[in-house]
Amino acid sequence: MVILNRLSVEDDPHDGSTLLPEAAEAAVTMPAAHKQATQSHSKNFFLSRSENRVISVVLLVACYSAILLPAYFPLHKQSMNDDQYPKDLVWTHLYLASLTFTHFYSSPFYLSFFCPLQDLLNRSASLLARPCQSHWCVKRLMSLPCSSGLMDIPVFVLKDGSGACWDMPPPLGLRGSKEHLEQALAAVPQPGLPPSLTRSEGRCRRCVVVGSGGVLRGSHLGSHIDQYDVIIRMNNAPVLGYERDAGSHTTIRLMYPEGAPSSANDYNKTNIVALVVFKSLDLDWLTSVITKQPLSFWSKLWFWKEVVDDIPLRPENFRILHPEIIRKTGEVLQKYSQKQGNMVPTLGAGAVVMALQLCDHVSLAGFGYDMQHPHAPLHYYETIQMAAMQAQVVHDVSAEKLFLRELVAAGAVTDLTGAL
Repeated sequence: MVILNRLSVEDDPHDGSTLLPEAAEAAVTMPAAHKQATQSHSKNFFLSRSENRVISVVLLVACYSAILLPAYFPLHKQSMNDDQYPKDLVWTHLYLASLTFTHFYSSPFYLSFFCPLQDLLNRSASLLARPCQSHWCVKRLMSLPCSSGLMDIPVFVLKDGSGACWDMPPPLGLRGSKEHLEQALAAVPQPGLPPSLTRSEGRCRRCVVVGSGGVLRGSHLGSHIDQYDVIIRMNNAPVLGYERDAGSHTTIRLMYPEGAPSSANDYNKTNIVALVVFKSLDLDWLTSVITKQPLSFWSKLWFWKEVVDDIPLRPENFRILHPEIIRKTGEVLQKYSQKQGNMVPTLGAGAVVMALQLCDHVSLAGFGYDMQHPHAPLHYYETIQMAAMQAQVVHDVSAEKLFLRELVAAGAVTDLTGAL
């Protein structure tokens, strides 16, 4: 049995209790020598903060050195071909990594699932690489119920105005515009088709109709568009500054006075400006532009916006679109529309029908209004959103989309940007 003769209890100065008399009497302090020995042992065992920091830094540097030094200073000479690989091991790894990424990004898997832009360009290039086949569009139009209304339509108005519907007002006819037309035709030295656009045996021609849709933005199709024989644009769709996506050449620009480009640069590399007549006064405007004789102040008041009074082209570069193009297009669209009455098509739809008269192959770029995405850009050259189309009541864009989809499905035209 062990009997404790001494009991050491340290009194807590913040504790309100006191020791019992027996405990106080028996309490003794630790010998001073033993206490100093204990403190000295603890001090020798634990390091100070500054010492810990120094050792940590040394260990960290040693670890990094063990990893990095062999990479920068290889112990053995690398057995590599100087023409293929760098000598330094680090650059060798970077080189091999670049080859791996290049192989991945050019693989069919990446192009199909992660790079739709490259897929679009590949399909466009493949289309241009194919041989041009005469009467390609006409043969495929024959399978459509509306084919009879889409063929053999005059493109430009001739001197006598032959073939025009004089019983309907513009843009479906020329009723009430005879005198205005005579003055305009007198200013146009070559009103019909130029030799470069006439159909001839043995010559196959490709057309591309460049729409103004926002889907064209970022397409990088500009260099492909410039390879077509006939490039058709509408209204004020700009070229300067958008060459990468929209191309730089223009064969025919369809427009009415309020939609004419205001910048002279947008008429560069343009062969023909064709007026689409929406009112008799439009013909007077064309006469003024060609002859350089300004319109009267009273005449200018009838345009719903300010119009340009100068276009930097020669008189032989102007034409008047035959109203039968617009009227026949409207008749075809009526079969796809739920609205009643005469259908006024957009210039885009009219341009497609015009292209069918001129070319053996017809492609579309920048077509298709996606009303399911109201915040998407409406045009490739401005910030107006798709929702703006819901406010317009003149055109039936839903009917036009059905019509164009049927042309694409029949193979009569090709949709380059895939928004139809």
